[in-house]
Amino acid sequence: MNRKTFKQTGCLLAAAIACTGAMAEETTLTEAFSEGTPYGDFRLRYENVDQDNALDQANALTLRTRLGYRTGSYQGLSGVLEFEDSRAVAGTDDYNDTQGQSPDHSVVADPETTEVDQAFLQYSRSGLTAKLGRQVITYDNQRFVGHVGWRQDRQTFDALRLSYSPLQELTLDYAYLDKRNRIFAEAGDLDAKDHLVNIHYQTGLGTLTGYAYLLDVDNDTDNSLDTYGLRYAGKYAMDTLNLLYELEYASQEAEAGASEFDADYYKALAGVQAQGLTFSLSYEVLGSDDGNYGFATPLATLHAHNGWADQFLGTPTGGLEDLKAAVSGSLAGGKWVLAYHDFSADDAPSSADDLGSEVDVAYNRGFGKHYTAGIKYASYMAGDDAAGKVDTDKLWLTLGARF
Repeated sequence: MNRKTFKQTGCLLAAAIACTGAMAEETTLTEAFSEGTPYGDFRLRYENVDQDNALDQANALTLRTRLGYRTGSYQGLSGVLEFEDSRAVAGTDDYNDTQGQSPDHSVVADPETTEVDQAFLQYSRSGLTAKLGRQVITYDNQRFVGHVGWRQDRQTFDALRLSYSPLQELTLDYAYLDKRNRIFAEAGDLDAKDHLVNIHYQTGLGTLTGYAYLLDVDNDTDNSLDTYGLRYAGKYAMDTLNLLYELEYASQEAEAGASEFDADYYKALAGVQAQGLTFSLSYEVLGSDDGNYGFATPLATLHAHNGWADQFLGTPTGGLEDLKAAVSGSLAGGKWVLAYHDFSADDAPSSADDLGSEVDVAYNRGFGKHYTAGIKYASYMAGDDAAGKVDTDKLWLTLGARF
């Protein structure tokens, strides 16, 4: 589907919805808008980045403001309009924002920006939901498609999304992405011709998911990135504990000009919930094509996976193996988590596969109905063979309000 077809499809959807609306009384449509819900949230965050290199420490104090309005439903039709603004405050802007500000400092990828975050029409009827416009799209654990909500300017997509549930246990989901609105303000957005298919079936022991993500940046070059995979994740309840488990495998074909690459992905996780604590051990591999290409997930919420220090936002050409142990629980009305990562290369000589390790720790707590506070720390220790990597410490202090 090219961009012209995408726009034509969108016009047809909008026309069909409008015709449906014309069958009801005008007062009903007025009520749908007047009975809508305004909403908003604010996030004030201090971030410090200290790296063992020539770059100066980054110090960023930023405020993310998000304001929106969600209409009521009218003959199955509803809509959302949402604005987002990110600002450095109190003059604390000593950081490389990826857009040219303070290049002699470490990176904090929160450029100042004001933009439309979401603007879409949604039509829901008889198990089918159609959504057209700028929107958040996430699948599963956001390993492949996510909103990157950790950053102040989150990721959204200009898209047509169709979701259908013929059975309570089964959901079929397809999305065509016309544009990737990334986390680097409008200057970093990309035109796209992406097709996303995600089908999941709920069983008694977990969810089985099959997916195909066929990505293509619309820049008149050969750059297709096709990924096909299966995932199974669930929880088994016993008398005094719960067992957690995940298994996932995907294969990927990448085209870059005249070059073509193949790589595999797999993950296994086992965990236990008992006595208010959750313990897990996982092994994740982003494979390599003979050391020339690393498995890529450009639409993912990357921060949530291979360490909060964000040292592997791009997979090394030799691939990445991540052995992770984590424990989490509750304390004083909040939640804490402690994790350890051991990183190595997937396709490299044994003498050149040490990519380092990382310790992550966080505590978050809510106050009343509307307020949250959190502290988060990541410490990455570069390995002997981690080319271009250095020891990195990151600290975050966060205050949030939502209404």
